[in-house]
Amino acid sequence: MFLQKEDFVDKVKIFVKAGDGGNGAVSFRREKYVPKGGPDGGDGGDGGFVILRANPGLSTLLNFKYQRRFIAQNGQHGKGKKQSGKSGEDLVIDVPVGTLVKDVDTGEILADLDRPWMMVCVARGGKGGRGNIHFTTSIFRAPRIAEKGDEGEERWLELELKLLADAGLIGFPNVGKSSLISVMSNARPKIADYPFTTLIPNLGVVKIDENNEFVLADIPGLIEKASEGAGLGNLFLRHIERCSVLVHVIDISGSEGRDFIKDYEIIIQELRKYSEQLSRKPQIIVANKIDLLEKEELEKRLEILEKHTNQKVYPVSALLRINIDVLKQKIYETVGKSKLLMQKQPVPVFEKPKPIRRKIEEKFDFEIKKTQDGFEICGEQIDKWLSRYSLEQRDALERFLDILERNGLSEKLKQMGAQDGDTVWIGQHSFEFKE
Repeated sequence: MFLQKEDFVDKVKIFVKAGDGGNGAVSFRREKYVPKGGPDGGDGGDGGFVILRANPGLSTLLNFKYQRRFIAQNGQHGKGKKQSGKSGEDLVIDVPVGTLVKDVDTGEILADLDRPWMMVCVARGGKGGRGNIHFTTSIFRAPRIAEKGDEGEERWLELELKLLADAGLIGFPNVGKSSLISVMSNARPKIADYPFTTLIPNLGVVKIDENNEFVLADIPGLIEKASEGAGLGNLFLRHIERCSVLVHVIDISGSEGRDFIKDYEIIIQELRKYSEQLSRKPQIIVANKIDLLEKEELEKRLEILEKHTNQKVYPVSALLRINIDVLKQKIYETVGKSKLLMQKQPVPVFEKPKPIRRKIEEKFDFEIKKTQDGFEICGEQIDKWLSRYSLEQRDALERFLDILERNGLSEKLKQMGAQDGDTVWIGQHSFEFKE
């Protein structure tokens, strides 16, 4: 796998909107020999959900550069003869494995899609409204009232891709990471003798034999204060978090004029500053460019490095392919141990939630504003009632006005100075006030 810079997108914002529920129907039986048929208005269908799915076939968020708005299908309205409307189809959006999903407004992490085919619902569809068959009682036999469907949820999401690789090559620019991944795997990164040649993480599959392999990532060069955004900054540090094993590459020859011990310490400090958990990941220390040193000097430097790091150092030459197979085997064995721990973690099962149904209170407070046209009734609960019932329906209007009266409508209007004949506005509907 090799990505060009312009093809690699690892952070985007998208808008998602679930489908609205369909409206319930007001309908009565109309049959030849049934002159007074009862109510038979069906329910509205539920709105479609918006679901994100981790697709292992994707490697970047590039597609979201060109489409950023995703809207699921609305539920259909109910019909006569007790026919319910069809529910809207769910909208499933594929993202790469390793995508972190956040709510832009709250900053809440909604999901970490770090396993193939994991799914998460990011916007619930609205519940369909009930038809008038649900409002029949022993004394209320011909109800002209039905519910509107609830609106589906909507939100802005931030998608952040953290590469999924078994092992990640880390180290200063020009220590030979790109050369190593090119000789160890099928990756063909751009290689040149200047800092920051690698501008995007490269992934390569390292074959051990016909049945065994692992994925290696070449993480762009880190420098001092990378955790604070210096150089290529912490844009790439987040990709290392996914790796099971860190392969710390050091230029043992000092060909760039740097101290290899100091380089090692700087990288360790940057990992620790970014995340304590990151600094505790298993590390394999690799001393590259051994072909540039005499045997005696090489042995001396390797001894100093092993003593300083308190662990075994693997000397290699990417250029001459010295000890490459030994390094591949060591990484494979270390990755295998880490994978065994991962396999013990249960894979979460996706459970689709229920459609959203906003609760409407029958006892609530509201505000009355005096305007040039009369008096305006407003408030959060007023808006909820208007979104649930159509005041064009006779019984819905009577029920709503009765509820307002029980919450002190007339008394509050009189306190505001309302007189007989004044106009009272509720949403787009107007009424004449009578004491």
